Amino acid sequence: MSDVLLSIDNLSKGFSSSGRRVAALENVSLTIAAGETLGIVGASGSGKSTLSRILLRLLAADAGAIRFEGEDWLALSGAALRRKRAQMQMVFQDPLAAFNPLATVGAVLDDPLRIHEVVPRHRRTGEIAMLLERVGLSADYAGRPVRSLSGGQRQRVAIARAIATRPSLLVLDEAVSALDVTVRGRILELLVELQREQGIACLFISHDLAVVRAVSHRIAVIDNGRIVETGPATSVVVAPQSDAARALVAAVPRLVTDPF
Repeated sequence: MSDVLLSIDNLSKGFSSSGRRVAALENVSLTIAAGETLGIVGASGSGKSTLSRILLRLLAADAGAIRFEGEDWLALSGAALRRKRAQMQMVFQDPLAAFNPLATVGAVLDDPLRIHEVVPRHRRTGEIAMLLERVGLSADYAGRPVRSLSGGQRQRVAIARAIATRPSLLVLDEAVSALDVTVRGRILELLVELQREQGIACLFISHDLAVVRAVSHRIAVIDNGRIVETGPATSVVVAPQSDAARALVAAVPRLVTDPF
């Protein structure tokens, strides 16, 4: 995992509040290697979602640079940006809000295949069936309305849509936080399996250190818009160096027999 897929250098973003500037991100620098999962963990309001929205070009940065697959990501626009978006896909916390709730699962999965011309039209039905199978759902789910699915099923469809374009990077922003513990574990297992089989890199953003630890090779801790600690996942959890990391470790519920 030595090839740098994504590099973020001195990224900053501020917002105006009550006549003053509030820094959401300050000089954030990170790298993600091909096939790696980097976990971003921090308390609510620490800047995690601002970072994900800038990466997805949903917000503009005030300063800094992002290079993705060797290209200046923030300089891309128009058709070049649309083409490149296929390689960086997002899985949101609430997939129902990201879908047309009146659409069928098949329509949701057909959109990226059509927009990014992943396969010819006559092959889309078969590709949709394969995507559903890949995330543990049968092909007949294609005919079901999205609104009829459970939360875990919708998140599986969200993952299927994200991998439909065969991306090199998935950005997951609190992607399992709304799921119950059992479903959450299954989705995390699915993500690890997909990464192992397809070599997809992941930026896994969460407030839950235990969840981040379960899937990440490295963890970066963000606090008040700054990266305050970065290291191998086990090291950050077992021997946290920053006050923010120690607070997150202390907040993880434990059983008496759980060594965490």
